[in-house]
Amino acid sequence: METMYKEEEQVLRFSRLNRGLHIVMIISFISLSLTGMSLKFSYTSWAVTLSHFFGGFEATGSIHRFAASVMVIVFITHIVDITRIKRKEIGSWKALIFGKDSMLFNKKDLEDFIGSMKWFLGKGERPEYGRWTYWEKFDYFAVFWGVFVIGSTGFTLWFPEFFTRFFPGWVINVATIIHSDEALLATGFIFTVHFFNTHLRPEKFPMDIVIFTGRMPLEEFKIDRPLEYKELFENGELENYLVVAYPPIVIRTIKIFGWTALSLGFFIVIWIIYAMIFAYR
Repeated sequence: METMYKEEEQVLRFSRLNRGLHIVMIISFISLSLTGMSLKFSYTSWAVTLSHFFGGFEATGSIHRFAASVMVIVFITHIVDITRIKRKEIGSWKALIFGKDSMLFNKKDLEDFIGSMKWFLGKGERPEYGRWTYWEKFDYFAVFWGVFVIGSTGFTLWFPEFFTRFFPGWVINVATIIHSDEALLATGFIFTVHFFNTHLRPEKFPMDIVIFTGRMPLEEFKIDRPLEYKELFENGELENYLVVAYPPIVIRTIKIFGWTALSLGFFIVIWIIYAMIFAYR
């Protein structure tokens, strides 16, 4: 017989550090998007208005570089945390990389993807997702790609005198193109595909706050992650992850922050589309 749990109990899915890093990353990324797109589309009226808000185009550039530094610190902190988890909880890199809760793509992800396509078309049942879904893994590694490509080219543009000691001058031109276009791609992806996957899916609309609270209602967890729920319940580990919900005032504060981030993201997409269609140079 299944254990009876209290209605207010929720399942803890993210640590305090993970939640904190994600919040800082959101602030950093939105700052990078606002300042970076203002510089990229500096000939548009909305970019000029934004730059004035930031204190001018020179100040906009300074804020952009500061936000980039914060993003790099967040990334490094996450890597250090992964190393800590490997050492204290998992034991080996092999288990971390190829274990059942790995963030790397595996056969189960392919099966879930195919199953999802059938489900979308009414040809099958919804797959039983586990700890991570294939779209979450894609979003996760997109950050690694972005930090490497956009970060490396950004630092090249930030310190051109240093890098041209080792590379020919035309590298700066190439870095400018890659940095600008990859940043545009990343901004568009985060504020459309990622927003949809996370917040705008029918079962999560209008907002999924689990990354901010770190927890979700037990009943929602059963539906959202049935495979993970079954494994925790059958192994007798579910009790270890049960926590009480945050008070309403905390949830309201989280939603205000979430709606602010969502609104800014949507506005940035609209401004980019306007610039690309009506004013692109």
